[in-house]
Parts: sequence; structure tokens; C-alpha cells
Amino acid sequence: MANRRAKRVTLHLVLSFAAVVFCTQAVPLWSADSRHVATVPALGVLAGGQTGIVHYIVLQIDKDPRREGPTVQFNEINLGGGSIVSEDWKEGVRQAVVAATKAVGEDGREWVITIKNRSYNALTEGTSASSAVAVGLVAAWRGDHIKSDVALTGKIMPDGQIESVDALVVKAEAATRARFKTILVPRGQLYTADWDLSQLATRWNINVIEVATLEEAYLLMTTPGR
Repeated sequence: MANRRAKRVTLHLVLSFAAVVFCTQAVPLWSADSRHVATVPALGVLAGGQTGIVHYIVLQIDKDPRREGPTVQFNEINLGGGSIVSEDWKEGVRQAVVAATKAVGEDGREWVITIKNRSYNALTEGTSASSAVAVGLVAAWRGDHIKSDVALTGKIMPDGQIESVDALVVKAEAATRARFKTILVPRGQLYTADWDLSQLATRWNINVIEVATLEEAYLLMTTPGR
């Protein structure tokens, strides 16, 4: 009887220890208290390139005390408007992370970034949303607010420079339909051989402003949160 009771006690201790180990492994090392979240609009095109769309990118930054980052996770579950994203889209995001960490004076080693792109496209490609992602990451980290009536398109570089993108006319038209008041485009793309956005802006009653850097775009897209 004593041996049986001792075995039961030993088994109970083993199971309790296993449960503790499981919970330790299963619960994330970061908490909701250290979470930073922002959502930014981005301009894109439907497959075929003839119709512009507005999609929204949800950004979440958690702090990992192990300092093994920056880590970027892409939530590509195609539910609730989620979108699969291409490798060049992901690369644009990684460049946005570098630019954002530099902008806020962090090395990013504590950052665990989760990104979900909500789009009409089942697959989203290209790098034109990367500048908007960089703005969103900085706003999330600082606790600032993204303006609801300003949209940005442009390819971000690791040093914070914003480079040119394609299909600006259909993107601007999509922003107009979605009732945005201001569109930010890369410096030098207001007038090209293919379009004159200033004339279209007058016709559509929308502001089009050129920006060259993440800092310029950030000042126009955000308001202080604290």
C-alpha cells in the first residue's frame, strides 16, 4: 500500500513538473503590456494593373527580452480579408523595418513584428507599400496616430529614402474613390512622361504631395499620440 501511494505521489509530481514546463514553453515571452499596434492604408492595383485599390496593413510590434530580432512574421491566412504576399513585398517590409528602427534610434533586436495585409487581392506583390509600412512601424513604436485621410505610396530604402513606383494614376484614382484627401508620392513623380498628377488632383479635388524621405512622409501622415 505504501509503495502504491508513493508511486501515485511521484507520478503527480512528474505530471505537475511537465505541466509547468509546457506552460513555460507555450506562453510567449512578451506580454500585451509591451505591444505596439498600428494600421496604415496602402495603395495598390488589382491583377492586370488597370484598377487601383486601397488596402490596409495591420502592424504589431512585441518586445522580446531575448533580443534576437528584429523578427518579422507574416500572417498570410486568407480569412477576413487577409492576403498572401510575395517575396518582393516581404523584402520591402524588411527594408521598412531597417528604416523604422533607424528613425526611432533602436537597433530592433527586441522587436517581434507581425504583419497582416488586408486586401481585395488574394496575392499582393511589389514594394510600393513599404514606405507606408515604415511610417506605421514608427507610429506604433512611438504611440502616434495615423491620419485617416492621407495615403502614401513609394518604395522605402534602408536609409529612409523613398523611391519611385508605378501605376500612380490608378492608385490616385483609388484613393479618391476611398475619400482620401491627400496622397503622398515619391519626389519627382508628380509630373512624368506618362501623367500629370497635378491636373488630376484638381479634377478630383485631392491634394498630391511629393515626399523624399520617411521623415517627410511621417510628419504628413501622423499626429502625436502622447
